[in-house]
Amino acid sequence: MRPASTNLTFGNCRCFYYLCNMKLISGNIDKIQDLCRQHKVSRLFVFGSVLTDRFKKNSDIDLVVDFAEMDRYDYADNYFGLKESLEKLFKRNVDLLEEKAIKNPYLKQSIDSSKQLIYGC
Repeated sequence: MRPASTNLTFGNCRCFYYLCNMKLISGNIDKIQDLCRQHKVSRLFVFGSVLTDRFKKNSDIDLVVDFAEMDRYDYADNYFGLKESLEKLFKRNVDLLEEKAIKNPYLKQSIDSSKQLIYGC
């Protein structure tokens, strides 16, 4: 059974998240938003085990990011800066996929069917 969802609005940004298994996300939403703004993120989604009862204390967090347009020289700094900052914040590994880089249609469909927006302006 899927937990009930909650919608929150912060200024011009909307955050959607599931209450169950999401204390890591919901408890840090302000910090996540700050990191997203700092690293030029347009949208950030969560997917995978964190949205299910399979999420354990040693599970990683699966995220899909869509960056704002930026100079290609800034991309790596923003990608790795965001990934490292999120791992430090959550104190666990983060799998950070860039939305444009997901080419496998089966993987894309699987992710799209379960992902939840946690940051988007």
